Amino acid sequence: MNETTLRRLKDIEKRLNEIKKRLSDPSIFRDKKQFVELSKEYSEIADIVELYEKYREISSRIEEDENVIETSNDDELIDIAREELNELKPDLADLEDKIMALLHPKDKLVSRNAIMEIRAGAGGDEASLFAKDLFRMYSKYIEKKGWSIETIDTHPTEIGGFKEIIYMVHGNGAYGKLKYESGVHRVQRVPITESGGRIHTSTSSVAVLPEASEIDLKINPKDLKIESFRSSGPGGQSVNKLSSAVRITHIPTGIVASCQDERSQYKNKIKAMKVLMARLYDIKRKEEEEKIRSARKAQIGEADRSEKVRTYNFREKRVTDHRINLTIYRLDVVLEGDLDELIDKVAAADNEN
Repeated sequence: MNETTLRRLKDIEKRLNEIKKRLSDPSIFRDKKQFVELSKEYSEIADIVELYEKYREISSRIEEDENVIETSNDDELIDIAREELNELKPDLADLEDKIMALLHPKDKLVSRNAIMEIRAGAGGDEASLFAKDLFRMYSKYIEKKGWSIETIDTHPTEIGGFKEIIYMVHGNGAYGKLKYESGVHRVQRVPITESGGRIHTSTSSVAVLPEASEIDLKINPKDLKIESFRSSGPGGQSVNKLSSAVRITHIPTGIVASCQDERSQYKNKIKAMKVLMARLYDIKRKEEEEKIRSARKAQIGEADRSEKVRTYNFREKRVTDHRINLTIYRLDVVLEGDLDELIDKVAAADNEN
């Protein structure tokens, strides 16, 4: 365990002793709010301190055994020390893992469903085709995980791509994995529309939001402007004579969410509301996180949507994740949804940070 972590554990132990002292003072009961806050903090760090005490005890015993092995002339005593070391070292490693798990900040949202938004960026038609490729890649990954997709809103192009596609991913832990995909994805390849064989660079952006509920935030119905309109296909071609598509605007923020994938206006309204709530909750979370950590954009966990996170180079069959400087030459399997290596290594770097 490194010195930084050990110093942090000593500080936590010191804080626990301070809380014990304050809770033992009868005057604390006059301030119920402070009593509740201190009791909550005590319960949150007591387990860490208990493990830390065990860690120090085993570390001390290991140090003693190693000293015996280095300085003793008694072969029998040395054998006993070596045997004990073989038992203590795995115990110490196990304790370290448990301590780090408790120290690591818990993301309460990791188990939630995710809302993914993929939008074509720079590159015209090629960007829309790349957006479709990304959707296919994520669909394959989601299928392998045993999760499911519920389409919320799509804006296809005449050549078969997507200007935008929004969908819900249903599955335990979906947000915890997919949140690392947020950001700008770049593709370098020869477009099907390019006759000269020149490589073009195009982009699509990916946003991943946790599904929000009424518990997370309350929305005043008076703050919502709900409109219905006719759904349309590529190029604005009408595909529905009825006004079943729904657009919801949150008046205070100007945020808009729409859905036209269902024939039922009621179902479209429900889906659009889910997207609106997720976007508003995302803003609320980021405001709260900014108060705690002003350098939040430097984190790997949830990349800013304007930040380039990954490049897909078709000529070299290369995928590069720029956040951790990882390059793998298996573009074909990545596009078939084999994303575990990329996501897990980004997640590991985030945990380490």
